[in-house]
Amino acid sequence: MYSEKIQKLIDLFSKFPGIGPKTATRFVFYLLTRTSEKDNEELARTILDLKKTLKVCQFCFKFFDSQNKENQLCEICSNPGRDRNLLCIVEKETDLVSIEDNKLYQGLYFILGGKILGSGKNDFEKEMVQKLKQRIINPFQFGLANTDIKEIILALNPTAEGVGTELYLERELKVLGKKITRLGLGLPIGGELEYADKETILSAFENRK
Repeated sequence: MYSEKIQKLIDLFSKFPGIGPKTATRFVFYLLTRTSEKDNEELARTILDLKKTLKVCQFCFKFFDSQNKENQLCEICSNPGRDRNLLCIVEKETDLVSIEDNKLYQGLYFILGGKILGSGKNDFEKEMVQKLKQRIINPFQFGLANTDIKEIILALNPTAEGVGTELYLERELKVLGKKITRLGLGLPIGGELEYADKETILSAFENRK
């Protein structure tokens, strides 16, 4: 039986994706026995400041740092050198980072924020699809001048839920009259973009169709 404070922190760490009680317990005892009070204070301040100092891009929903209160676009969306004819839809920001790290794609992004598992009738699904359509139809409204999206790349993870989400989005976006492509061969079925290597992602983008 752990003390109440230790157990509470174990329970909090256990809420993180992919972290079970055993790993959470190791985290807690690492903080208790291997780190200094200064380290723990820095960790606590960083966590507290996380949502206070970060902004969410008004176009793609990527988190970003900005000292300028007027700036509402992340470093990708505000970069005039990006190809503003391309829009890549990803499930989460870690997928975006994996693509960016490989420097294979120079267009814009939209972070869906999750999978669309049902028929698109729940509030989250309707809201996200509506936000996506608005940004495709009128990107200027969200701070992107000189933007005319001609191709939409569906870059969801090749899991059953990811493929289902792509099929749903394809049906919903077809009415916009844009070219819609999916990542091609290269990503294994059931795999995750977040863990794919450079060659795999390159092959997936080159073979999109």
